[in-house]
Amino acid sequence: MPLDGLFTHALVHELNELIVGGRITKVHQPYPNEIVLVVRNNSVNYPVLLSAHPTYARTQITHIPYENPQTAPNFVMFLRRYLEGAKLQKIEQVENDRIINFYVNARNELGDIQQIRLTLEMMGRHSNLFLIRETDSRILELIKHVPADQNRVRSLMPGATYVLPPAQNLKNPFITGALETLAPMILDTPFDNWAKFIQSTYQGFGRDSAQVLAQTINQDGDHLAHAKNWLARFNDLKPTLFTAENGTLSYAAFDWLQDYATSEHFPTLGDMLDAYYIGKAERERVNQQAGSLVRVVKNELKKNNSKRKKLLGTLDDATNADDLKVMGDLLITYPHLVQKGMTSIEIENYYDNNRLLKITLDPKLNGLKNAEKYFTKYRKLRTAVAYVNEQMTLTDAEIDYFNNIVAQLDVASPKDVEDIRLELTNGGYIRANKKNKQKPKVSKPDKFESSDGTLIEVGKNNLQNERLSLKQADRRDIWLHVQKIPGSHVIIHSANPSDETLVEAAKLAGYFSKARDSANIPVDYLPAGKLRKPNGSKPGFVIFEGQQTMYVTPDASLVSRLKIK
Repeated sequence: MPLDGLFTHALVHELNELIVGGRITKVHQPYPNEIVLVVRNNSVNYPVLLSAHPTYARTQITHIPYENPQTAPNFVMFLRRYLEGAKLQKIEQVENDRIINFYVNARNELGDIQQIRLTLEMMGRHSNLFLIRETDSRILELIKHVPADQNRVRSLMPGATYVLPPAQNLKNPFITGALETLAPMILDTPFDNWAKFIQSTYQGFGRDSAQVLAQTINQDGDHLAHAKNWLARFNDLKPTLFTAENGTLSYAAFDWLQDYATSEHFPTLGDMLDAYYIGKAERERVNQQAGSLVRVVKNELKKNNSKRKKLLGTLDDATNADDLKVMGDLLITYPHLVQKGMTSIEIENYYDNNRLLKITLDPKLNGLKNAEKYFTKYRKLRTAVAYVNEQMTLTDAEIDYFNNIVAQLDVASPKDVEDIRLELTNGGYIRANKKNKQKPKVSKPDKFESSDGTLIEVGKNNLQNERLSLKQADRRDIWLHVQKIPGSHVIIHSANPSDETLVEAAKLAGYFSKARDSANIPVDYLPAGKLRKPNGSKPGFVIFEGQQTMYVTPDASLVSRLKIK
């Protein structure tokens, strides 16, 4: 189901059970349109995501790791002033709409307590997050400022009075007696139109939820009782993730009537949404953060591929260098045959059974000068071969390096992007930000636990790979990497892992590589102590010998199952 009003009702129910009464200890803004409140309640810290993302707007308790920017945005600084240390009083949904109010008691500049609310509107590209003073509904700040010329219905700027979006004049299905309207629908409306009737009558129904309610009502027995029991399930949650045969994911607050290949249940809605969004939302976040890096990498690949093409052309010319020497020899032997003004001449080639060889001439030069010109070209090409071969080796290494960066960006999480940015900055590919004097934070490899409890770590970029494989791993630990394909370094923290752990680690190596969508991928493995880093090589580059190889097929479900949260 999409995140409609019904699912919002379920989210509010879960959040009220888990975090109301807790204290907001920290406020972060890891991404442009998203805030994370750390709420401590009953001795547990709950990271609560409030997202006003145009595609993935939602609120949930999340355990997906995030990396805060080194310089805090203005919006989060404003929120910290009002929210940190404040107690979360209540959470309410507006009718059955996709709007949630988080109420807190905070102190103003004079130390007096005032009621503040965070209002999250989850409305697609119109999603927004407001900090509002409850006494006069004044907008203190909001995550997206919208000028008047872009929204003439209501003012979305600091200082304005908060006004709800235009009402749809639909019934809240959770209000007592609201469902009585279904009785005439069942009698007078064909079943094919029931879902449309539900959506046009009741607030908060997406297409999927309207269709499921229609199917539920259509079962044998008391139709109205079916509807009431179905709605009551949004307060009796059994979060379910559905996987269709084509791999498409969908979710619901409970296991309802739906065509699917498999279903998986989760203890909380937050855990389920993490599983659903970890690919989609994380990919979007990485794209946002890594946009400039992608452009740099593409430009470097384009430049090096163009350079390689020119070098190959020079090598092709060099293979014809001996032909230039032959022409020079013939011209210096028969200079009298050449007169100024001639553009070409045919001379018997004594290197080739006196066959006639056509030689192009510079009309401004005589025979000896033309011969000298051919000898000069010959010497340059012969001298260039060694240089070109050296440049070809360096260029191929650059192309491999940036193809590896592309593969890393494909599997990167947001916390990995800054490591890649730092690496490219240190390599001179990106200009350093002189204004930012803070020392960059170094992210840590992803951690996994094999089925038998062995720790496995996966480096997601070159800096992580180098630290993990060459500095942190014990020399007896087992190192794995996909054979001859860009990918992550994987370390099994055991000298004698079980066959099961070895296969699972190999599948992780395959998944976090450029070959993640392939089958029967060769994965090399050997003790980490056998790795060597050549002098002057790029970060994360290692050489080795004496490896063993196994063949595996990556498994996305294994990744989520073994991941340590």
